[in-house]
Amino acid sequence: MTATVGEFLYQCLQREGMTEIFGVPGDFNFPLLDTLEAYEGLRFIDNRNELNAGYAADGYAHVKGMAALITTFGVGELSASNAIAGAYSENIPLIHIVGSPDSNDQKEKRKIHHSLMDGDFEVFRRIHEHMTGYAVKITAENAGFKIPKAIRIAKEKKKPVYLDFPMDQVLQPVIWRGEEEESAEVTEEASLHAALAQAKELLDQAKHTVLLVDFNTLRYDLEHHVQTLAEKMNVPVAQMLQGKSGFDEEHPQYIGMYAGAFGNQEVRVKVEEADCIIAVGLLWTDFNTAKYTANIAPEKLIAVHPRSVAVAEREYEKIDAVDGLKALQALDYRENGKVETFPSIYDDVVGEPEERLSAATYYPRFQHMLKQDDVMIIDTGTLSYGMSQVRLPSGALFISHGAWQSIGYATPAALGAAIAADNRRVLLFIGEGALQFSVQELSTLIENGCKPIIFILNNQGYTIERYLNIEHPFADYNDIPRWDHMTLAEGFAGTGDLFKTEVRTNGELDEAIRRAEQYDGMSLIELIVTDPMDAPEYLHKLRENEMEA
Repeated sequence: MTATVGEFLYQCLQREGMTEIFGVPGDFNFPLLDTLEAYEGLRFIDNRNELNAGYAADGYAHVKGMAALITTFGVGELSASNAIAGAYSENIPLIHIVGSPDSNDQKEKRKIHHSLMDGDFEVFRRIHEHMTGYAVKITAENAGFKIPKAIRIAKEKKKPVYLDFPMDQVLQPVIWRGEEEESAEVTEEASLHAALAQAKELLDQAKHTVLLVDFNTLRYDLEHHVQTLAEKMNVPVAQMLQGKSGFDEEHPQYIGMYAGAFGNQEVRVKVEEADCIIAVGLLWTDFNTAKYTANIAPEKLIAVHPRSVAVAEREYEKIDAVDGLKALQALDYRENGKVETFPSIYDDVVGEPEERLSAATYYPRFQHMLKQDDVMIIDTGTLSYGMSQVRLPSGALFISHGAWQSIGYATPAALGAAIAADNRRVLLFIGEGALQFSVQELSTLIENGCKPIIFILNNQGYTIERYLNIEHPFADYNDIPRWDHMTLAEGFAGTGDLFKTEVRTNGELDEAIRRAEQYDGMSLIELIVTDPMDAPEYLHKLRENEMEA
């Protein structure tokens, strides 16, 4: 039997490994949701709002590789648009499915609710053209090739895509006209040979080489190829902030995070004084380069990008990253001896049990509680800087908004990650200010039987903003209302399982971690830190740098 447009959509998503779709119901997406409810193998996760649905899909995609969300026309899709823009910035493939008014109403330009009342039903799709890899209206006539094309673009370009489904088209049978054929992007051999020849010249002159792992190593699943290259060359490996968890941090060649002037200075010297730096997936942003204090000489850089290789600032196009890495592996370059490694700043647990919590004491405790294959979601704020310096166990996944940095992302992202990684432990690290943006999704976590350990850092307001605003750190706008998180969580939990506690001392945190690890349910640990300027060492250095500038 011929599939309907809605059924065909779900067949395509299921082939990509999805078992859940996030979203919020609205009258224009009822045909999509009714079809989904009757469809075997996919279930709908009903979020508290569309923005949270987008963030949840983002967290899911970090674990499974791709995700989808369903919103309604206008009010719903625009609510989710911040998450979609974030996915574009962060190279996350999302399928944004929008239910829109009946196609006949659109043709007649009727004044329909959720529209701008001007008869223009294409305006929101046009908006999304600027923050997706592809934005298209789906009909029975084009569904057979436009839906697969959208999914292919999301996979290849690592970008969200936007599919507008007029509600009357969803239940129509697909009219098969064949798929649009697109030639696969392949490596241009002449370009690869030229890049390799120049890379060989650079390596032939090098005595000390460093491998630098960054953002697109994770996005393009290059971790295995990077590790193979590191072991073949026997060189030290460092990570950039946005590349964290792109390399096994327990590997004997791993030396730590490279964070310019604000990170480990031994790692900084090792990277910046190397004769040659091979950077994989490099993203040159203000956050990633520690306010551009990273000092990597371009003339000694081999940069492997998803679809190109740059050697000493000369760009070689049409080279797939995997082919580029394999070609580098084939070069005759290997350093002798054991790679010198450096300790993490949080290797030693410090602070007496009765002492008040501080960044110096709780970050080492976080590091020591982590386990192999943990999934960590860290919200934007002081935690994203401090947790970047924590040494991760093998297989751990670090999820954070390094590029988009939207406060409030982490709670719904933890929902998506927990649903995607149901056999892995999920830990959420979030500030009390960020939690107030999207706290509703705690109820969705509980409703779906998720069991994350959640750490709420209550440091008396927006501490990250106090550090960034050099002139007015104690401005009133950085203060936020004090919430009773324990009572709030109890209200969300209903009859669900929940362990919750406030901690103020190192000993109380130790005990709370012990109890949370034994608890079969969601755990909520609120860290009460009384100093509003308490922060990790990284932020102290950043502030000092800004004050001197």
